[in-house]
Amino acid sequence: MEQIVSQISTTTPTCAPSPFDHPEADIILQSSDNVNFRVFKLFLSLASPVFETMFKLPQPAVGTNEDTKDSLPVVSVQENSKTLDTFLRFCYPSTLAEDPSLENLADIKAILGAARKYSLDLIERKVCQALANPKVLEAEPLRCFAIAWNARLKHETITAARYTLRQPLIPAWFAEINMITASDLLALLTYHKKCSIAVAPLLLNFDWVTSHYGSSNGCGWLVPDCRCARSIDAKVKLWRNAPLSWWTTYMEETFELLRDAPSGVIVKSGVEKTIQKVRSEGCAKCSAGVKANMEEFSDLLALEVEKATASVRNTISRPSLLNKFVDRLDSILSYGRYLPLSRKRQIMISPTRCYVSFGGDQNTSGYS
Repeated sequence: MEQIVSQISTTTPTCAPSPFDHPEADIILQSSDNVNFRVFKLFLSLASPVFETMFKLPQPAVGTNEDTKDSLPVVSVQENSKTLDTFLRFCYPSTLAEDPSLENLADIKAILGAARKYSLDLIERKVCQALANPKVLEAEPLRCFAIAWNARLKHETITAARYTLRQPLIPAWFAEINMITASDLLALLTYHKKCSIAVAPLLLNFDWVTSHYGSSNGCGWLVPDCRCARSIDAKVKLWRNAPLSWWTTYMEETFELLRDAPSGVIVKSGVEKTIQKVRSEGCAKCSAGVKANMEEFSDLLALEVEKATASVRNTISRPSLLNKFVDRLDSILSYGRYLPLSRKRQIMISPTRCYVSFGGDQNTSGYS
C-alpha cells in the first residue's frame, strides 16, 4: 500500500549551527522544520545500522536538482531541528560535540523515539538512564511511567510505578496520558491500591517496633516517666505500656496519608510538625531528644513501608509476543520513512512477514 510520508515545504531551509555546518560534510539531513544539518556519513553509519543501510542506497546523480544541495544528497527526516540536533550530538565524537543533557521529559520522549527509529542502541540506553533519573522521577513520575510503558521499557516502567506511590491514588491530568490506555492506568491504580493495603498492618501490629528497639529501655522516649499525656487507645500498646499521645497522633496522621500515597517518603512529611508540637508543650524530658528520636523512628518506619510495598507483586508489563511484533513493525516502518518519496514504493505487512519494497525487486528489505 502506498503511503505519503512527507509533504514538500515552501519554507526556505536554514543551516544548522556548528558542528553541523562543516564544509567537508558529505550528506545533508533536513529536519521537519527545514533546517539543514551538514553531517558525515561515517559518524552516523558507525552509530546506526539504519543510517548505514540508508547510505548504501542509490543516491541522486551529482549535478541534478532532485534531492541535492551544493552537490550533496539531501535526506528529509521527520524529526524537528531540536530533536535532530540532540541525537546527532550523541552520534558525533565527543571531541566535536558533547553529549547533551536530558532532564526535560519532552526531550527524553522525542530522543527515545528517534533512537528507536534509527536503531541507535547506545543512545537509547542513555535516554533510559535519563528516564530513570531520580530527579526526573521525583518531579513527574506519572509522565515517566507513561513514556516508559509506551516504549515497552520494563525496568523503567516498574521504577516509575514505584515513584508514583508518592502521589495520591487518583492522579491529576498529565501531558502523556494519551500514551497509555484505560487498562494501563487501571493496572497502575490497582498496584497503588495493593501497596496501600500492604502498608496498613504496620499500624495494627507493632512487632516491628519492639523488635527493633529490643525492650522499653531501648525506647524509653516512647514510654517515658513524664507528665505528657498517654494514648487512650487500648489497642496501642508498647511493652504493655501506653505510648505518648503525640506519638500516637503522628502515627494516625501518617497512616492516613499512607492510604493515598504508600511511600516511605511520606513518612517524613509529618516529622517536623511533631517535633514543633512536642517542644511547644513544654516537657523538658520529651523536648530534649524529640528531634533525634523522631528522625530515627521515621527512618525505621519508612524502611518498613518500603519493605511492605516491595512485597506487592507488580504485574505492570507487556506481553512479550506483542513486544516482538511491535518492535519489528516499528523497525520496518521507520526504515521506510527517511527515504525520498521518489524512491519509495510500498510497505507490505502480513502476519508473518514485513518488508519495504523500493524501485526494483532486488532492493527489498524485511523481517520474517
